[in-house]
Amino acid sequence: MVNFEYLENNLEKLRINYLTAQPFPHLIIDAFCNEEKLSKAYENVPELNNKSRDYNFANNKFEKSNYKEICPEFLELYNDLSSERFNDILTYITAKKIFVDPKNFGGGLHQGKKNSFLDMHLDFNYHPLNKNWYRELNLLLYLNKDWKPEYKGGLKIKDLRTNNEAEIEVPFNRMVLQQCAPYTLHGYDMTNFPDGRFRTSIATYAYQVHEKLIETPRTTDWFPKEDASAFKKLLAKNYNVLVKTKNKFFGSGTAKNQ
Repeated sequence: MVNFEYLENNLEKLRINYLTAQPFPHLIIDAFCNEEKLSKAYENVPELNNKSRDYNFANNKFEKSNYKEICPEFLELYNDLSSERFNDILTYITAKKIFVDPKNFGGGLHQGKKNSFLDMHLDFNYHPLNKNWYRELNLLLYLNKDWKPEYKGGLKIKDLRTNNEAEIEVPFNRMVLQQCAPYTLHGYDMTNFPDGRFRTSIATYAYQVHEKLIETPRTTDWFPKEDASAFKKLLAKNYNVLVKTKNKFFGSGTAKNQ
């Protein structure tokens, strides 16, 4: 499914593009998968009804963790993304020894329906189960057939250190590799897709093993817009404490969106 030959034949160019990108390291790879196979997978995408856990900071966003169960093509994609061959490619591009979480904890198929949005945020840093796995990379594969800029929903990224930002278009078969760090925000503005069309993507995460923790473990940190309600701003400020308290008593719900 993944165009391994292209990646392996262009490793040096991809590495330079990733490391030198602004506002922080990221990489755009078009035609990431075999077009015919990915189109067949896309035809099998159901309309999802499992609402995102981030509903206070997102609108009309739905998820399915085990997307590999949908069809053989998605299973092939899942296996390619978690393979040693792909891990070697990511390690070269990022200049760090990293690997994709083979269980894709917290990732999966994401679907934004009418007027969907996702507030800017920092993702969790250390894996909730494997406590010394540090999240180094988001891998976002977009499945938006015939996408147009007026549909909106482009991936917005922002560096908290400099306030520099960029917006990346999200057409079909585009993979975006995005560095994860304490300053790498991302999200997307309200969409304007035609009726019956959804902002669709597959999220995968890559990690590095840390012998010593370099940051305080956190869940998601949210950064609502200036015109957000006072309630949302207060919730964002206290979100980490509230989630940790909930998880202590009820466990994490991240892996439940099957």
